[in-house]
Amino acid sequence: MDAADQPRSAVDPDSADRSPADAAAATGLSLDTLRYYEREGLIGPIARDAAGRRRYSADDVAWIGIVTCRRDAGLGIDDLRRFTRLLTQSADPTDRVAFLGERRAELEERQRATRRALEVLDDKIAYYGARD
Repeated sequence: MDAADQPRSAVDPDSADRSPADAAAATGLSLDTLRYYEREGLIGPIARDAAGRRRYSADDVAWIGIVTCRRDAGLGIDDLRRFTRLLTQSADPTDRVAFLGERRAELEERQRATRRALEVLDDKIAYYGARD
């Protein structure tokens, strides 16, 4: 498994150095979203200090960035859960490649649909612009 795609399965409290607010600021996500992603198993486990407060490591923040990137690419929560499971439970990269290939094909189709919609808008802009 590529280290950049590896969720942490063990928590190293010495490397946990960000408060939830700092992690939220670093990732651009809300505290609620961070807690939701943790509940859904998309991130974490997140280390906690002696008082039970979450502490985010640099690895946590990096992994949150990967999850966010995939979310921005259109993966839904179920897809993110599935991909996280593939990373943590499957030693076979073929499953990961197949999953990502399917998502890529979906994104390409969405991109084609967006291009078609833009062409229609451009035509309407040109049409109504010529009438002035």
